[in-house]
Amino acid sequence: MRLSVYAKKTGVTYKTAFRWWKAGKLDAYQMDTGTIIVREPAISAEQLQVALYARVSSAEQKEDLERQMQRLKDYAASKGYQVTKMVSELASGLNDRRPKLMKLLTDASVGIVVIEHRDRLTRFGFNYIEQLMQMQGRRLEVLFPSDTDTDLVDDFIAVITSMASRISGRRTSKRRAEKIQQCVEQVMKAEDAS
Repeated sequence: MRLSVYAKKTGVTYKTAFRWWKAGKLDAYQMDTGTIIVREPAISAEQLQVALYARVSSAEQKEDLERQMQRLKDYAASKGYQVTKMVSELASGLNDRRPKLMKLLTDASVGIVVIEHRDRLTRFGFNYIEQLMQMQGRRLEVLFPSDTDTDLVDDFIAVITSMASRISGRRTSKRRAEKIQQCVEQVMKAEDAS
């Protein structure tokens, strides 16, 4: 963060913060432009909080949500984690406007986010989120990592389902998407056999 932001955050004047930097009391560096950047203190592993995140797409799956959260609790207990947050959401994996997830991902005190499957967090962009969290010294733990080949097919089916439901305005498009999925799987099997 910039030295001026650091000064405001700590409740001192800019001049005092500048003197601290000159005296070598701050972990900071000066850019070519002259701006002084103060490094944020690293959070130790003991200070990292563990959060559990469970998601289902519809209200009909509420029982699945409870079972999913219970599996996450069991996993966290087996690893000896002290869980500080449990977040459950009813939303599509394609929806990028999930306030509970956003709040969880932007909370720097949460060092480990435990999810059951990659698609419980997001249908697309999982690797981006994972990389950004790693850069912050945080991580995602996935109970059941899946194969990348099936992930691609699942992502393709998710896009088709989403598009079909938006076009028709009904959730009955899921059956059409399942038929398409069967066709795609048959084509993939045929390619593997040849």
